[in-house]
Amino acid sequence: MPELRCEAVRWVDDEPFPGIVEVQFVDAAGQRWSLIDKSSIFAQVAELAPDSVYPVKVTVACEVLGDIEATSGDPGPWGEP
Repeated sequence: MPELRCEAVRWVDDEPFPGIVEVQFVDAAGQRWSLIDKSSIFAQVAELAPDSVYPVKVTVACEVLGDIEATSGDPGPWGEP
């Protein structure tokens, strides 16, 4: 399964167990997105804790539903518009 590279940026709360963290990623258009969920969704329990030094590199399992074409007229990552 593909994985989206993200950074855990902060510990949100201790409850519910094992705790809640915020992770962020930047999409191809430069838009920053945040996901907030249980720490075990993003990493092994011991990797993310209230006393961890943030940011921490993590991944999120994802499903690719399809590709979209660039609509801005800017060259894509391979020089294609």
